[in-house]
Amino acid sequence: MHLLSASCVCALLITALLHRVSGLETVIGLYGETLEIPCNNGAIKAEDVMLTKWKYDKGDGLSGDLLVRQRDNNISILATDEYKGRVSLAANASLLLSAAKLSDQRTFTCMVVAGADIREYPVNVVIYKTPTNLEISDKVEELEIGKLTKLGTCVAQDANPAANITWLRNNKPLAADGKGISIQASVLVDPDTGLSTTTSVLEYSAEKEDTGAQFTCSTQHTVGTELVSSPVTFTITYSTENIVLQVIAQEPLVEGDNVTLKCVADGNPAPTSFNFHLKGELVKVENTDTYTITNVSRDTSGEYKCSLIDDPSLEASEDITVNYLDINLNPSGNIVRSAGAALDPTLRIDASGESKVFWTKDNVKLDKQPKFTNLTYADSGLYESKVMMGLLSRKASFELLVEGAPVIRQLLKKRGEDGQHKVLICEAEGSPKPAVSWSINGTSSDESPFINGKITHKITVEPTANLTVSCTVSNEFGTDTKAINVSSYQSEDSDQTKLVVGVVVGLLIATMIIGLAYWVYMKKSKQGSWKTW
Repeated sequence: MHLLSASCVCALLITALLHRVSGLETVIGLYGETLEIPCNNGAIKAEDVMLTKWKYDKGDGLSGDLLVRQRDNNISILATDEYKGRVSLAANASLLLSAAKLSDQRTFTCMVVAGADIREYPVNVVIYKTPTNLEISDKVEELEIGKLTKLGTCVAQDANPAANITWLRNNKPLAADGKGISIQASVLVDPDTGLSTTTSVLEYSAEKEDTGAQFTCSTQHTVGTELVSSPVTFTITYSTENIVLQVIAQEPLVEGDNVTLKCVADGNPAPTSFNFHLKGELVKVENTDTYTITNVSRDTSGEYKCSLIDDPSLEASEDITVNYLDINLNPSGNIVRSAGAALDPTLRIDASGESKVFWTKDNVKLDKQPKFTNLTYADSGLYESKVMMGLLSRKASFELLVEGAPVIRQLLKKRGEDGQHKVLICEAEGSPKPAVSWSINGTSSDESPFINGKITHKITVEPTANLTVSCTVSNEFGTDTKAINVSSYQSEDSDQTKLVVGVVVGLLIATMIIGLAYWVYMKKSKQGSWKTW
């Protein structure tokens, strides 16, 4: 019976060799985690399986047993080496391998006995591990333009397979070019764990455009997401190639203001000492890049320069113009002139640029500068000149008062609205305002406002007889009087009657004369005709 069983087993083993599944499946596990290695992937129904056994390839043609499960689900752990305590069997007959490590990268075989059939399912195991971290170390403090300098070292620790490191500038990959970029990579394998540490050293020749640039390193492992180091920036140093002189002042720059000169150099670190050339005077400043000129005047205008103390040939210049606008109005202030006199104001302008002049009289714009050959009282008023040059403006003014003895321009009479009164009107001109008086008293009086040296005075009277009424105007410079005849209404009616009678009589006499002339003419005409015959 035992011999028969042994023969059967030998036959079964020979059959198993004939039924080894062709093709080697590969399973990837993650370092330190539990790995599930599948068995036959359901090719044989579980109820048909009599025995399941897992073993592994120890090398040199040797294998090691891990565990076996009988049909009654009794599982026996056979491992006695490094796999002891690390292996177990899943419900679907997969091998569960905990705490995966690089030494587990080998072939594991699942042997399944189903009836008279024995099959083996070999599975190749590969263990991957992403780097534990990715950082840039040994960073240089500053980079000098045009000089190949070790920027830093990027280290990807404990990975499998070894990580490939890429350097980036502003998220764009860098590649060694044998000139301004050099990248040296090396890999170190830990003898205990078998994990690899990749070290990459970047040497970089900086440019001005690298100021503020962010450098990183990254690695994209076979499994897991991309790892990117924290960005680092560097101070880029370079010598000064250009300088600019800036003029800092309010606009427009006028006399009395302050102006600051600032020398800006493009070197890094920037120079802190400069020469300022102030119209022939050399001033050196230390630990600053500015120089302030206070209380400027028109004489401050001119060319200014700044240069490096270490390299005086490197200089910059700028012109400064102090704007000024001076005006002189003659005469100005309060001016008193006599009526009929002449006045020719003069406005003198001293300016640093082209200016425009505007004139107003009592805030009303004038077309041109005022000039008087014969002053009238209407010429009195406030005259103001405004001179503008860009944003600068100046004003000057004079207030003209034309004075003179009053003159009565008109003395009128009008019939009142009620037909019973007379309105007497006295129009006068003079300055200061003349006082108006009448030779009679009126029932009411009215005086117009005194404008441009003119005044109108009215009185209402009811004459009962023919009168001669006079109007008198006076001020401190003289007096003027005019008279007018004022008739009563009865006298005016009598006069009108006499006028009508006179007109009628005149017409009658004219008719008689015309008739007599006609008679004489006809008589002579008849006598002449008789003589002819």
